[in-house]
Amino acid sequence: MEAFLTSIGVVAISEIGDKTQLLALLLASRFKKPVPIILGILVATALNHAAAGLAGAWLVRVLDPFVLRMALGVLFIAMAGWALIPDSIDGSEGARMAARGAFVATAVAFFLAEMGDKTQIATAALAARFDAVVPVVAGTTLGMMIADVPAVLCGHLLAHRIQARWVRIVAAAIFAALGVSALVGFDVFGI
Repeated sequence: MEAFLTSIGVVAISEIGDKTQLLALLLASRFKKPVPIILGILVATALNHAAAGLAGAWLVRVLDPFVLRMALGVLFIAMAGWALIPDSIDGSEGARMAARGAFVATAVAFFLAEMGDKTQIATAALAARFDAVVPVVAGTTLGMMIADVPAVLCGHLLAHRIQARWVRIVAAAIFAALGVSALVGFDVFGI
């Protein structure tokens, strides 16, 4: 129980003001589908933190930090380009596709945003500290949800006041900044 509760607290607090909260807000205002976004965050976080709990410490020892940083940089820049592409689906088919699009976009974006992030590293460290992968991963995932679900709901409530074009531009700028900062090794966003 201590591993679970400690994990919740560490991640919920460390996520306040993190880039993933801003990402949640941007995705909610872009897609206007809070449920698929929340589910995307849940799936991405659970997968990411499970990988961290099982293999995080091993990856840090095995992979060259430069190679990891370069891969993250390229992936974030690719996400920046993708963020600039406007949605072009209409009608009821569009609503179904937007729901799937919101889920997939969120799951991919959150999974990538958490790669090498402080919560992923914290998950690996907590799993090693408590020698309890399942309670730690459950706790860190819940902590992430506690921090990011309010951002999704706020983004959804404000969506009618935010122009999709500006959301795409801001999201692309954030992803580009993350990519460039990773490529040059500048730790602006905690990656």
